[in-house]
Amino acid sequence: MGGSSAEAYQVGGSRGDIFGLWGEPLADTRKQIDAVHAEAAKAGRVDRPRIWVTFRPIIAATEELAWEKAHRILAVLKEGPAAAWWRNNLGGPSPQNVGSQRLLEIAARKDVHDRALWTPTASATGAAGASTALVGTPETVAAALLDYVDLGADLISIRGYDNLNDLIDYGRFILPLVRQELAHRQAATAKEPAA
Repeated sequence: MGGSSAEAYQVGGSRGDIFGLWGEPLADTRKQIDAVHAEAAKAGRVDRPRIWVTFRPIIAATEELAWEKAHRILAVLKEGPAAAWWRNNLGGPSPQNVGSQRLLEIAARKDVHDRALWTPTASATGAAGASTALVGTPETVAAALLDYVDLGADLISIRGYDNLNDLIDYGRFILPLVRQELAHRQAATAKEPAA
């Protein structure tokens, strides 16, 4: 289940096993997670839905190269042949769903949020779906993903704008860093004495 409306939180919190969110700034994501969990508690659940957050990372070997790549992708989204397809099939002048409205409002606040969340891609696509990016080196993006894990995200999905090459890069450069840090945390927790 997913969504960003009060109704979506109510249904997902009370009945869902997994609740999906689009990538938003950490504070906004925290509020959404809290809303879903509050609805689960209201429904008398002893468990809570797992939280799933999705992004489109844009990575390169240096921060400068990552931002150059991000701006090239943005230019294609705004002006390239895919731009009309996005607008005609997924976007439009004013999206009706609350999630897209939220992303456009967040994008209007500023371009970069928190460690690496970049929102002009949401504006360029009319916030048609999961369209926010995490931009930077693999280390920056892995740390940003872990920020969402720290908020309570149980599942994170990442997909890029160049599906095959991004998939290869994510598997080579981002996933090992995230897995390494999660293993380190688990090992540190296992070593802590019981209270």
